[in-house]
Amino acid sequence: MINSKRKVAYFSMEIGFEASIPTYSGGLGVLAGDTIRSFADLKVPVVAVSLISEKGYFYQKINDQGEQSEHPVSWNPQDLMSLLPEKVSVTIEGREVYIQAWLYRVKGVSGFEVPVLFLDCNLLENDEYSRTLTSHLYGGDDKYRFSQEIVLGIGGVRMIQKLGFSGIKKYHMNEGHSALLALELLRQLQEERVSNSQGEVLWDFEEVRKHCVFTTHTPVPAGHDKFSYRLVEELLGDYVPQDILARVGGEDHLNMTLLALNLSRYINGVARKHGEISRKMFPGYPIDSITNGVHVCNWTSKSFCRLYDEYIPGWCNDPFALRYSLAIPGEKIWGAHMEAKRKLIDFVNQQTNAGLSNQHFTIGFARRSTAYKRAELIFKDPDRLASISEKVGKIQLIFAGKAHPSDSRGKEIIKKIFQYRRELRDRVKIVYLENYNIRTAKFLISGVDLWLNTPKRPMEASGTSGMKVVLNGIPNFSILDGWWLEGHIEGITGWSIGPWEVENEEDQDERDARELYNKLEKVIVPLFYDERDKWIDVMRHSIAVNGSFFNTHRMVYEYTVNAYYL
Repeated sequence: MINSKRKVAYFSMEIGFEASIPTYSGGLGVLAGDTIRSFADLKVPVVAVSLISEKGYFYQKINDQGEQSEHPVSWNPQDLMSLLPEKVSVTIEGREVYIQAWLYRVKGVSGFEVPVLFLDCNLLENDEYSRTLTSHLYGGDDKYRFSQEIVLGIGGVRMIQKLGFSGIKKYHMNEGHSALLALELLRQLQEERVSNSQGEVLWDFEEVRKHCVFTTHTPVPAGHDKFSYRLVEELLGDYVPQDILARVGGEDHLNMTLLALNLSRYINGVARKHGEISRKMFPGYPIDSITNGVHVCNWTSKSFCRLYDEYIPGWCNDPFALRYSLAIPGEKIWGAHMEAKRKLIDFVNQQTNAGLSNQHFTIGFARRSTAYKRAELIFKDPDRLASISEKVGKIQLIFAGKAHPSDSRGKEIIKKIFQYRRELRDRVKIVYLENYNIRTAKFLISGVDLWLNTPKRPMEASGTSGMKVVLNGIPNFSILDGWWLEGHIEGITGWSIGPWEVENEEDQDERDARELYNKLEKVIVPLFYDERDKWIDVMRHSIAVNGSFFNTHRMVYEYTVNAYYL
């Protein structure tokens, strides 16, 4: 780790590497972890910054009625990281809040390392409230959240400077949570120029823009953080004049997405469709798109790793070579799949005593439990689902996912799935796995037979769970939104649910459910049970077409060329 040679600082509120480091809540953090792994493999000179989240997001408990409760996570960063001695501070509500950093090293295939700094406020120098600011990921009220974003954005810039990262050319904001870093760069530039000038100095927005990159991840308006200027003034005081804040952050309140948009030279969405939607949401901004990916070595099961090693040497650091999987014998692909499936079914049965069979067609659905993802869509007509299972071929369903503690609708969806499990118990086996995390995900994305994804259009920015399954030969059955618009070839890489655009919002659920059942009954389930060779051919094309493209090696290359210019 030669600090002066690092050129990019990558900021993300959450980063997920493994279940034992609970500094993530879901897709955004796991994507960040995969991205950093590819930075290391490809020797991109990056330093990453996040929060330590010492009590995690939360540990999910689900009772027999499907009611979710949240509990703190207990873990010790000392077991996996080293605490650096350097300290910096930020001012919050007129108090000086001190910050230290835990160093976690991500080593690439050639030994190149990317340092990851997890910021920590739990220091003796801080008051009781300030010590909690890096405790809970996405916890608390607006005051707590904005305080965290001060620590991440402002404190993060000061920490990398304190640690001697003097060569940073680009600051990459992975979502708007870290947008205050651009304000810190702006303020530092202003102070430097004022101290060197005899007269008035204008705030140089353009100079800051040259150094900032912003990736937006959500087409859902509620997903963009906004804070009242009264709260901003209460916490930040006169850090930056109010008129300057209003020019770059919005007139009525501080919008973190607007702040990042106004102070970044390169801006992107995370799929082609999402880039288009983002340009409509924020007209006038030059928003590009770089479609997300996943780290192939991290998400490929052991059985498929051995298979690729045998037939496609070097695939792990050259994922594009996975296109050669078209030449792998079908029985080898099926054998690798069944090995992973047996591990999944054993794991689920041990956890739940559900009595699932590794011979039955298994559908997986694992997402954050929230209304627009429509986890319950497959139960729109439960009798139809049961009839397909009884007459065409046995179906079993595995669900997983957490609802945000304040998302009552998301919690109700979990309860509904438990209700359907009771109603259909003699006809369709249904399991809901508790406390979904990276470890559980690795069982699921390698062991199910089909991956189901049913978000309301156009609310899926990208999605990456469906990218993970293709590395293990699993086809997708998904709404045409996010990445699937780019990865879908009907009957070749998987199947679509509904049209790619919806004219009538009111009957979207009804129409999508109808097509979901029709394809399960007439195409998908019969193909699985009666035409195994054709099913394996879909598996093979999932790997060759989608696995070779939707990976973070390709994605990082695009960021390096289009955003970083290294």
